[in-house]
Amino acid sequence: MPRRVPFLTYFGGILCLLGSLSLSAQTVSIAPSTPSATTETLSTAQRLEQMGLVNVTTLDSSLIVRLPYATTANFTGEVLYEDLDQAFLQPEAAAKLQQAVRILRRLHPEYRLLIYDAARPLSIQRRMWQIVQGTSHQIYVSNPAKGGGLHNYGAAVDLTLADRDGHPIPMGTPFDHFGPEAHIDREAELVSQGKITAAEAHNRQLLRQVMREAGFIPLRSEWWHFNALRLADAKLRYPLIE
Repeated sequence: MPRRVPFLTYFGGILCLLGSLSLSAQTVSIAPSTPSATTETLSTAQRLEQMGLVNVTTLDSSLIVRLPYATTANFTGEVLYEDLDQAFLQPEAAAKLQQAVRILRRLHPEYRLLIYDAARPLSIQRRMWQIVQGTSHQIYVSNPAKGGGLHNYGAAVDLTLADRDGHPIPMGTPFDHFGPEAHIDREAELVSQGKITAAEAHNRQLLRQVMREAGFIPLRSEWWHFNALRLADAKLRYPLIE
């Protein structure tokens, strides 16, 4: 014959069980959660790495990186890269840059590549545009309202040749010179006018030879600027770097 459980004992057991469940639910609801990293908490370099871009200093020990936009020594006079002092490129562009190092080593082993700029967030592009908009210099800066340029996709690099000690060799103008003296399609004229020397024109041609053989496309108005691919192709393959 089954044993009878007194009603009060049975009812009390149920209350205890419900209380235990309620306490467990409260405990779960107030347990602290571990915060996860967001794009707001990442540095620019970390964001670029998270997007799959390559730090060019990992490609070859001979590469030199000096970013004028991380200092006030640029055309804006402002520090634009407040938390970025390394150069990043899309893997495709990085592979071409690595090939350029090999080509330069073969053609002129005394020289090295010195990087001035690579991947550039669109937020920085907007600041640049605000400074040049409405001036004669705006033709040298991509309009962010049109989607930006190849720097904003991590598919362009600004660079020069340097000697073994890292000193830039003469190119006729400094980096980011806004004017016809930096154009590559009139170098013979510039030499004849005495605006650049024949040696400086030769140095530019050597840089272009190296970069073209590696698969880069030079920019007519800037001897230091090279694109890894066409802008239309970059828009299809890569996201904008905000």
